[in-house]
Amino acid sequence: MNLMIVEDEARLRNSLANNIPWEDHGIEVVGLAANGKEALELIERKKPDIVLMDIQMPEMDGLTLARQVREKDPYLQFIILSGHDNFAFAQSAVELGISKYLLKPAGDTDIVEAVLEAAEKVRAEMEKRHNERKLQLKWAQHLPYVKEMFLQYWLAGKFEEWEVSEKGRDLLPGLQKDQQYIVAVVDMDPLPEGETRFNESDGPLLDFSVKSVALEYLERTPCWICSDSAGSTAIIFTAAPEEDGQDFLLHVNTLIVKLLFVIKECLKLTASAGISKPSSDKEAVGKLYMQARKALQERIVYGNDLAVPYREENAADPVLPSEPNIEKKLEIALELADTDQALEALDAIWQQGMLKAGSVEEMQENVLYLSSLFIRFVHKQGWSLQEVVGADFGYYHNLQSLASKDQIRQWMNRFVRSFIAYQQRQRKTTSHKMVRDILTIVDKEMDQELSLHTVADRLFVNSSYLSRLFKQETGKSFSAYVLERKMEFAKQYLLEGAKVYDAARMVGYRDVSYFTRVFRKYWGVTPGEIKGG
Repeated sequence: MNLMIVEDEARLRNSLANNIPWEDHGIEVVGLAANGKEALELIERKKPDIVLMDIQMPEMDGLTLARQVREKDPYLQFIILSGHDNFAFAQSAVELGISKYLLKPAGDTDIVEAVLEAAEKVRAEMEKRHNERKLQLKWAQHLPYVKEMFLQYWLAGKFEEWEVSEKGRDLLPGLQKDQQYIVAVVDMDPLPEGETRFNESDGPLLDFSVKSVALEYLERTPCWICSDSAGSTAIIFTAAPEEDGQDFLLHVNTLIVKLLFVIKECLKLTASAGISKPSSDKEAVGKLYMQARKALQERIVYGNDLAVPYREENAADPVLPSEPNIEKKLEIALELADTDQALEALDAIWQQGMLKAGSVEEMQENVLYLSSLFIRFVHKQGWSLQEVVGADFGYYHNLQSLASKDQIRQWMNRFVRSFIAYQQRQRKTTSHKMVRDILTIVDKEMDQELSLHTVADRLFVNSSYLSRLFKQETGKSFSAYVLERKMEFAKQYLLEGAKVYDAARMVGYRDVSYFTRVFRKYWGVTPGEIKGG
């Protein structure tokens, strides 16, 4: 829960922010302001949940601030901490729905209780607003993603027929009990030599373009379109059960040929497609998808810019892994640095590919597949393959040197561990640099008022993340570290002969009496006693 403190008295403002252990209560101070006008600008940027404020302040008083903010955000909770026991003020506060009206000097316990009470009101209001209208809006926003995932799972053969009917009822308009299905997979052909507008890194953009063209061209055609795990565009065509299967297949072939022509006209590049056989079994759509992908592979024989129908004589078990989502599972596990999940996904690839290989040629094809997969994962991160895989780099130049299944399996497992280890080193380096930047700011600006949210703004990160990162790397909170450094510097200045008010100024304290109290609380003696000793 985020708290903003608005108080024109600097000493009290700093005391409220730094002397109360807000983090222990799940409260984060996201901003400090000296008057209502300054707070109004800060609220727009910081979006606090609770505002603890004085009433009488220069530029803009607290009640005016609350009144203006209420017009934009009626759910923001305000707590007044005022030195004025004035009935008119209290009445105005009630009319504005102020959460609590505290009189100075209120104790830390009373202030914390008021803030926690306001936090509960915020939570209750959030839950109240989570009504049916919001849920419907959220559903509408997530519907394209949910539909995409449903289609991908259906193509992967993860649903039984009753699950498709039940789960697809709200997602797929036009889904009927009895239908015929044909699956087509459309994929960009390799870029021709001399192509200057695009390069290999533009693959995702071109895949997106193909899908967009398909969605527009087939808008009035009974079909559903999604991206598969390889980035290709998968299309599930439907037809009435009484329609002749061969006529349905001929119609789909005609549509796909026309679609490939439209893609070539729009992108000035060619694409190819694989087309499955027809089937009236919802559960068989996964098999139809594999037929389409198998047919698409035939372009290596017949050339590009071609719609290839599936042929029964090519229906032998595929050598390469048949589950399209395995690659995505492996990629996600690697990005999450989850070694166990990555190895599990790799094992699935091994079971479906290498263990089924019955010849040297099939084994070599699997190794080529794995090599290209690993290289793609590394390059997608913008890393150097040699830096990631180290001593195994030579295998990628000479894959035939992987001479046995055991050797290949060990090479696969080493890639997972090397990738995750390199990723963790990269992340740690980035974290260390940010922490070093923070330490530099603290030391260079010792004479300034430093807060976590101002430093976070300067480093273009949110304060919650910065707080956790700093504590993880240093073992202490940001505020504790700043206090420690300021007190150490102050002590050193005093021992070197600085006057108390000079020492206070040099470590960012403008109020000498407040500095004296903080110094005594930290060191157990006053600045004067240190100087005198």
